[in-house]
Amino acid sequence: MAEKLEVKELDQVVVRFSGDSGDGMQLAGNIFSTVSATVGNGISTFPDYPADIRAPQGSLTGVSGFQVHIGAGKVYTPGDKCDVLVAMNAAALKTQYRYAKPGATIIIDTDSFGPKDLEKAQFKTEDYLGEMGIDPDRVIQCPLTTMVKDCLADTGMDMKAMMKCRNMFALGLVCWLFDRDLDLVANFLKDKFAKKPAIAEANIKVIQAGYDYGHNTHSSTVNVYRVESKHKEPGRYMDITGNKATAYGFIAAAEKAGLRLYLGSYPITPATDVLHELSKHKSCGVITVQCEDEIAGCSSALGASFAGALGVTSTSGPGICLKSEAMNLAVIMELPLVVLDVQRGGPATGLPTKSEQTDLLQALFGRNGESPMPVMAATSPTDCFDAAYQACKIALEHMTPVVLLTDAFVANGSGAFKLPEMDKLDPINPPYVPEELKGKWTPYMRAENGTRYWAVPGREGFTHILGGLEKDSNTGAISTNPENHDLMTRLRQQKIANIQVPDLEVDGDADADLLIVGFGSTYGHLHSAMDELRQKGYKVAQAHFKYLNPLPKNTADILNKYNKVVVAEQNMGQLAAYLRMKVDGFVPYQFNQVKGQPFVVEELVNAFTEIINKK
Repeated sequence: MAEKLEVKELDQVVVRFSGDSGDGMQLAGNIFSTVSATVGNGISTFPDYPADIRAPQGSLTGVSGFQVHIGAGKVYTPGDKCDVLVAMNAAALKTQYRYAKPGATIIIDTDSFGPKDLEKAQFKTEDYLGEMGIDPDRVIQCPLTTMVKDCLADTGMDMKAMMKCRNMFALGLVCWLFDRDLDLVANFLKDKFAKKPAIAEANIKVIQAGYDYGHNTHSSTVNVYRVESKHKEPGRYMDITGNKATAYGFIAAAEKAGLRLYLGSYPITPATDVLHELSKHKSCGVITVQCEDEIAGCSSALGASFAGALGVTSTSGPGICLKSEAMNLAVIMELPLVVLDVQRGGPATGLPTKSEQTDLLQALFGRNGESPMPVMAATSPTDCFDAAYQACKIALEHMTPVVLLTDAFVANGSGAFKLPEMDKLDPINPPYVPEELKGKWTPYMRAENGTRYWAVPGREGFTHILGGLEKDSNTGAISTNPENHDLMTRLRQQKIANIQVPDLEVDGDADADLLIVGFGSTYGHLHSAMDELRQKGYKVAQAHFKYLNPLPKNTADILNKYNKVVVAEQNMGQLAAYLRMKVDGFVPYQFNQVKGQPFVVEELVNAFTEIINKK
């Protein structure tokens, strides 16, 4: 009789899938995170892939990784290090083992550790485990490639097609290790390969084989773990990436405002998925145009806005440089426009697949003349929906271009997303020109809050001309009058200052010895660092910025309340410099890294502990 398998319950666990770029690690990780979100786990993911289009197979530079953190409750980060590492070849083990915790379970494909594989991975001996100091008892050594071939031998698939299923065998092993329901995985694959049912069935067969291999071979030597959901709020959930959530936020805002959504974009990593996603939703009235360059993308979106649509353009840092002239045009024409900047490593081409927060000052000030515009930053993959929706609301209700900052970390990462109810979303009310002004209206007449009225071309009695030259405040005609230009500059500035944004909230200890400040995508890592410090007995609080221009009204009060404040950001101090400019007498400590990788919570804890203990 088989020995009964012991199932241990955990609060959280981190799994990292790694292999060649063609090994399907992103898909395997996505399926595992989707299944985990479906059963109610909190999740946070981190796809980590090279910039090479396709590095040589088995090379150290071509390794692609996907890390997923699942928890019984809310999960804030993908985790510093993993409890389980899947290494599909020697190069993956060599480069990714540094992300594994001491005592982590390692799953390897022994068929990909031959002499040539070891040579490519720069191992010096055939004892690769001993060379890396890995205890063999922690390693599930599986002839994965051979077993996939045997599993699919009777399907008639060619060798290339069979090899594409290797990732599913590894996924089956992980599903066994964490007691996952394979029916959920099968349903995912049947949906994904609905037009190729034979491919779906082959993958399902391989997943089952991987699951059975784990159960039959290691049931008496390796524990199976379960992470139960403890705080699932009722509702419909999905595993969603930041880019998809951003796209959905744009669609929801257009629907709420009763407008067509237009996206003018030029493909650029890591923002392209927003264009891909929105192009699937023509049934929702979405118009997408892949333009010839970044300038055309932004200009066409501005044209759509002039015509009465919700104009959106998407890009990364290099594209913002090119869009700046058209963004300036939106400022002086006072038209709604949302500019999505999915930040990546720079400067120039820099690190296209890596993440930074280095576009903040460009978003705030990177244009000629006095050209104020609201700037926001999403705090997580799921928050991208709300951030995109609110960016559209501000743009439409205040007749202004808005910059929405995300980055590669939140854009490609994912979380468990509760589908919102449209009737519970904030209303969006554009300031259309009142009918009673017919015949008396000029283009720069303003509502009480300083926002220019919006007249859509074609509306009888409201014919007008807009353009890049300064206009007279009263008549709308071109004007070079010094006093008028000074007035218009101040009106545009005051309009942005009048925008009401939520107050800055503080989590943690009210009498904290240290306030941790950040913006955008670092929220989860900084929150986790705060939690760990409080568990150690320190008094710590966190204030995190989502709205950067205008700043929350209580910003100065919050920042000046604490004796020690540290501003942590993935740049060389842009937020700290901006806050020093805006808040009199504010001199914070700084924690700055520009590595193209997310913060490591352990490093944050150590750095913040030093600041707290400084006399």
